[in-house]
Amino acid sequence: MANHIAKAEEFERKADKKLGGWGFLGSTKYEDAVDFYKTAASSFKLAKSWERAALVNFKMASCHLKLDSRHEAASAYVDAANCYKKTSIKDAISCLDQAVNIFLEIHRLHMAAKYCKDIGELYEQKESLDQAIVYFERAADLFRTEEATTSANMCNQKVAQISAQLGNYLKAIELYEEIARQSLNINLLKYGVRGHLLNAGLCQLCRGDVVAITNALEKYEDLDPTFSRTREYRFLTDLAAAVEEEDVARFTSVEKAFDSITRLDPWKATLLLRVKKALKDKEMEEDDLT
Repeated sequence: MANHIAKAEEFERKADKKLGGWGFLGSTKYEDAVDFYKTAASSFKLAKSWERAALVNFKMASCHLKLDSRHEAASAYVDAANCYKKTSIKDAISCLDQAVNIFLEIHRLHMAAKYCKDIGELYEQKESLDQAIVYFERAADLFRTEEATTSANMCNQKVAQISAQLGNYLKAIELYEEIARQSLNINLLKYGVRGHLLNAGLCQLCRGDVVAITNALEKYEDLDPTFSRTREYRFLTDLAAAVEEEDVARFTSVEKAFDSITRLDPWKATLLLRVKKALKDKEMEEDDLT
């Protein structure tokens, strides 16, 4: 470990010294510095000295910009971000943001989209959910521009998921329905339609409007005639009936029956818990009135 640190420091010093000198052949000093920084960064990584590896990659990015090697500069910022992920999410986001801006400038939209998605994931990790939505939406738009429909849909699913977490159910519903509509036209994605409609239906349940739930289920049947033959459809109709009857016990029974065959993920379980809590609160209010 100590040997790797010593080697890294030696090559970082060489690079810094090279940049402080005169370049006799134009840009040579920046090219030489990049070579030295690459060795330094690799050695710092081997020593698991992530902060110092990140800083060296940051310096390397500056050299690439001096050489007008913008793609290489963006890649160096990404390398710096990957190191910062081990120590500082804030600094990782900052480096990725700089990479995204460069990729946009050189019209590498798919790369820009990829790293917008990464930033969204980091903000989600930080629980800065509003910012996460901003970057997932940005990534989705860029992927769509590049006609990468599957990747765009994945990002929009994240936007829908987080929106529902934040209680913005209408936005989540619109996104899930749109993803389902697009997926119907792509053979590889058709099977996922029932899941998207289930998610939209659960968001409808969270809104607590029984009429809206019934109308939505009719719309989903029109959208995909096969949906009414799925377990997901029966699950939603049974839940909607329990909500309409304000029957907490039935709601719980329906939920457990579905979960025993198809395990409910934490997101779905959270939404169902919100619906059940609303039913229980209503039940308590009615008991207080009697």
